[in-house]
Amino acid sequence: MNLIIFGPQASGKGTQAEKIASNYQIIHISTGDIFRNNISKGTELGRIAKEIINKGNLVPDDITNKIVENRLAQKDCDKGFILDGYPRNYHQVEFLDKLHRKITRVINLDVPREELIKRISNRRVCSDCKANYNLIYIKPKKQGLCDECEGTLVQRDDDKPKAIEKRLNIYDNQTKQLLDFYQKKGVLININGDQPIEKVFKDIISSLNSSKH
Repeated sequence: MNLIIFGPQASGKGTQAEKIASNYQIIHISTGDIFRNNISKGTELGRIAKEIINKGNLVPDDITNKIVENRLAQKDCDKGFILDGYPRNYHQVEFLDKLHRKITRVINLDVPREELIKRISNRRVCSDCKANYNLIYIKPKKQGLCDECEGTLVQRDDDKPKAIEKRLNIYDNQTKQLLDFYQKKGVLININGDQPIEKVFKDIISSLNSSKH
C-alpha cells in the first residue's frame, strides 16, 4: 500500500500518517521531519532549509525531490509507505511518477481555515527533545514544560502569524490543485479532518479498507 496524505498545515496529517503507518505496518515519510532533523543536527541541508522554512517558504523542488527519491530507494519502503508533505506541486507529482512507485490511495484531510489558524497558533515544540504539543488538544502536564524531558516548550518560527498566512496561501494556490489530478485518477479519498483524532483515523481506515475491495 503506497499512500499520500494531503492537508494544509495543522490539519493533523502528521498525526494521522503515523497512526496509518503503524496500522498497516508501512513507512511514514515526512519531508518536514527530514528537514527539521537536519536543522537540529546542523547539517548543510539543515542550514539551507532553516533559512527558507522560517520565512514561511517551501524548500525548492530539486532538494525535496532528491530527498524523497533517496528515501523511497531504501529497502524498507518496498512493503509500502505513506508520504506526508510531498508532493506539493505538479513538478513534484511528475517527479514522483517517474520513480515508478504506484500510488494506491490519496487521503485528503479537509479542515476549515479558521480552525487551522487556531490549531497552529497553539502548537508548541520541546526545545530539547523536539516532542510536539498543542495547548488545545495535546496539552503538557506542566505548563510550558515537556512531559518527556521537562525541556522548555517554544513556538516554532514557522508557526508565527505571518508565516502561517503565507504557508496557507501557498497551499491554497499550489497543493489543492493536485487533488483534482488524483480525483481524476480515481484514487482520492476526502476525509472530514475537523473531528476528534480517533474519529478522523476511524474514517480513514474505513475508507481505505472499503476501497481495497
